[in-house]
Amino acid sequence: MNNGSLTPAQEDRLRLVARIKDFGEIELGLKKTGNYETVYLASPSRPIYTVSASPKDRLSQKTWWFPIVGDMPYLGFFDLESAKEERARLLKERLDVSLALADAYSTLGWFQDPVTLNLIEGSTPDLVETILHEMTHTTLYLKGQGAFNEGLAVLVGKVGAFLFFEEVFGPSHPFTEEAKGSIEDERLFSRFLASLMDKLEQLYNSPISYQEKLTRREEVFAGSLEEFKYIRERFKTDRFVHFGKRPLNNAYILSVGLYHRNFDLFETVLEKKGGSIREMLLFFKDLSKEKGDTIKHTQLWLRGLSNSHT
Repeated sequence: MNNGSLTPAQEDRLRLVARIKDFGEIELGLKKTGNYETVYLASPSRPIYTVSASPKDRLSQKTWWFPIVGDMPYLGFFDLESAKEERARLLKERLDVSLALADAYSTLGWFQDPVTLNLIEGSTPDLVETILHEMTHTTLYLKGQGAFNEGLAVLVGKVGAFLFFEEVFGPSHPFTEEAKGSIEDERLFSRFLASLMDKLEQLYNSPISYQEKLTRREEVFAGSLEEFKYIRERFKTDRFVHFGKRPLNNAYILSVGLYHRNFDLFETVLEKKGGSIREMLLFFKDLSKEKGDTIKHTQLWLRGLSNSHT
């Protein structure tokens, strides 16, 4: 900022990053770290390629175990050829495989994550949402519970971005409107995806042969893509326009579901906590002390609240 090497637009973006970070820590209760206090603008950060896999007749993600983070539902690669080699190896095991590109990643506080050129040059709503999403991982990350970690970060990223724009730019600013539309699109897509996954689970749990399941799942995939054509017309942003552009399989659906299937669940908890992200995070930190799947514990907690009101 002091040596004159940045463009005015880059300087403005870095000032915005500082405001996002302060907002996340002070207003949302996200953990204060040294992340996003340094910047690397020499070149765009290297892309991260993720490879995930699943049996063809079950919605069950293959996982890989690593120290510190536990079971992970994907492998990450900086090198595309290495990712392709892993995909080829998994295909030989007769698994469904998905190779995707990650927008960003967090080192979970083990290193100080810098602001990178791709963040600076992207859209402002994406910048705010991504930083708050990754700050959430540093604040609360449960070992081996990918669906919880990503689902929570999606909720905080999207709702936090809306709250940030509303406070900093005002309720009628285009950024605020886009952030609000992103939340509405997330609800719509999440319910569509949850319905698709429920249909597949019902099919895979049925007492029919392996080959019959593979035949019928193609019918489910085709029907869901037809349904998505109508849903796509209702979107207010372009967040989900790429869904279905490549053939559906279990690995692809599970990799998308990791982030988006449980949005209603997390939003319901946020509502029960008075709309406070800070209180929601404190609730989940306490709930995560219980052994087992935190999403299932959350469902039981919500069910208990519902039963107490009837």
